[in-house]
This record gives sequence, structure tokens and C-alpha cells, in this order.
Amino acid sequence: MIGRAGRGESAQGDALVLESPRQLVRRTIEVPDVGPDDALLKVEACGLCGTDHEQFTGHLPTGFAFVPGHETVGTIEALGGRAAGRWGVEVGDRVAVEVFQSCRVCGPCLAGDYRRCAVHGISDMYGFVPVDKSPGLWGGYAQYQYLSADTLLHRVPAGLDPVLATVFNPLGAGVRWAVTLPGTRPGDVVAVLGPGIRGLAAVAAAKDAGAATVLVTGLGKRDAERLSLAKRFGADLVVAVEAEDAVAVLTKAVGRLADVVVDVTAKAPAALGQAVSLARPAGTVVVAGIRGSAETPGFWPDLIVYKELRILGALGVDAAAYRQALSMLASGRFPFAELPRRQVGLDAVADLLGDMAGEGEHDAPVHGVVEPWRDGATESN
Repeated sequence: MIGRAGRGESAQGDALVLESPRQLVRRTIEVPDVGPDDALLKVEACGLCGTDHEQFTGHLPTGFAFVPGHETVGTIEALGGRAAGRWGVEVGDRVAVEVFQSCRVCGPCLAGDYRRCAVHGISDMYGFVPVDKSPGLWGGYAQYQYLSADTLLHRVPAGLDPVLATVFNPLGAGVRWAVTLPGTRPGDVVAVLGPGIRGLAAVAAAKDAGAATVLVTGLGKRDAERLSLAKRFGADLVVAVEAEDAVAVLTKAVGRLADVVVDVTAKAPAALGQAVSLARPAGTVVVAGIRGSAETPGFWPDLIVYKELRILGALGVDAAAYRQALSMLASGRFPFAELPRRQVGLDAVADLLGDMAGEGEHDAPVHGVVEPWRDGATESN
């Protein structure tokens, strides 16, 4: 072990354990020693996404108790010698932790598709591991997070605030889903369905890649404010779908349909039909939002044939997209620092998750963040 930043060998840390839906319990968990190949992270901030509140409410059941949180940023507290060489980090370095682990030797990992690692895959992601699996600290809702030998992490650029750095996850998704996966090129027309944080990230990524026109759609009162915010991230056209026809707006503005459509909506079954309608012949539709339903009103499968569309499912992010996201955040080219954001300590996480799920007393922020070492909460912008 290279170092432990001066803490005793029997140190403990607080963590939140989701024991069952809406039962988020604060526990004190012993902080493990680390061996040559692993590490311990002192968590500074952990971003929240739709998966978090779906776990909290039980809409995404797991069947076991666990420490949630998979958008973690923190500093290396203790580090094994071989891990230091593998990751290229030192004790005290600030890093962003990927949600997926990689064995680095199976076929999918060697091909760069480590989201489907034969050892780990989607069933063994950070923020989804049973607390009964030693050492228990497998998520970001904790003061310390254990980093296994198969962890993937990235140095956070110097000077980048840890709360802002948690946007590496949604912005990485924007880069992969809106640019890398569909092959977006300069001059393309891009439509983004859904103006949440991943939708805004997709807008920024598409404009950063040179998209000529980006249209963003939303639905309802909450999305109205976010559609206005989308313009600050580069959106050229915004459409409230309850009031306007997105296809008509796009064709009137640019004279044609979209080269790339990115659907990041959640629990919006009709969005798939809209995505197919917005795509030009031979265009690409990226489906990255979860329907939560087998119903897809307005979806006419024959259009896939008539238009010869390419429809791609998107699960997760890769290392290249995360690196680009961190670079974009450090550059300040887009106003992610000014997102409507709520930052809470461990004791206020349940209330924030309830608001994000639409069950609480307050509107959901665009960006929610857990800071395990803070007391109270703050809301900005």
C-alpha cells in the first residue's frame, strides 16, 4: 500500500444503504485496507441520474441492499503499488470513476466493449453491488468508496471543481450517444428528444462536433424551463411537443429532416414514434432513453423500412467519451457550471431523490449531487 493519508487502520466511514424501496438507511461501515491492486477513494461528490430515483422508488428493483451512486468523483485516499502503475495515479489525485468494471482480458473488454465484460457486465456495476459483498463500499453515497482492481478511472483536470466534475458521466453520454455512436459530422442536423441533463449534454456534444442545427423537444411545464436552458447550450430550435409539431418546425427551419435523432427521454413511450418521424431517409436514430413500457404509440415500424433507417440502442459510455467530457468541462465552453443544481449531504438524499422522482414537495433540479462530507443542502441557479 502506497499511502493512507494519515488515517488509522480501523477507520470507518458513513454510507447510505438502500435496504428496500424508499428505505435509505445511514450506516457506519469499516473502511477496508487495500492490497497491491486496489484502492480507496475519499468521495467528494456523486451525481444523481434517473437510475438513482428509479432504484429509490422501486421502479428499478434489485432484490438486495446496496450503496447506490455511480457518478463518483473523489481523491485517492489509499493505493496499491500495482494499481498506481496501472491507473497512472498517486495518493491525493482527484479522479472520476466509471460505472462499469473491466477484467481487461475477455473478448468484449479486448474489443473495447467492456460494458459487456464477461466477468462483470451490467450486473456488477458501481452503485449496484450488494452491500453484503465485502467490503460493502461499492457506491458513491458514501464517504469512502472501494476501488477494485478492475476499476476504470480518469484523472480530473486540475482546477475542475469536484461537483462540476460529476457531469463527466452525463456529458460522456452526450458525447457517445449524440456524436460517436451515430457518427455525427460537421454540418449535420441533429434532433434531441428530452431536455434533461443528458439531453443538454447531447446538445453540447453535437454542437461541439460541428452540427449545423440542433433541435430539442420537451413536454410539459418542467420541460418548458429546460427548453429555454437548452438554447444556452447551443440549441437552435426548441419545441414543446404538446403545442407544436417537431417535424413541421424542423422542416420549416432547415428544409429537411434530421441526420441524427437522439432519444434520451424517460418513460415517454410516444417518443420513439416521434424519433422515427424526425429522421431523414437513411438517417440514424439513437435510442438511449428507457420507455418503461411495451407500448409505443405513434410508432410505425414500416417507416424504418421505407426510410432505410439505422436504429441504434445505446447503453452506457466508454473511456474515450469520458475523457472528452472532462476536457469539455475544464474548457468552460458550455455553461454546465450554471445548471440548476441541488447539492445535499447524506441526510438529505432521500428528499432529493423523491423530488427527482416527482413525488416530493419541490421541483427537481436539472442536476442533483450528493456530497457525503457536507451538512445540509444548497440550491443554485
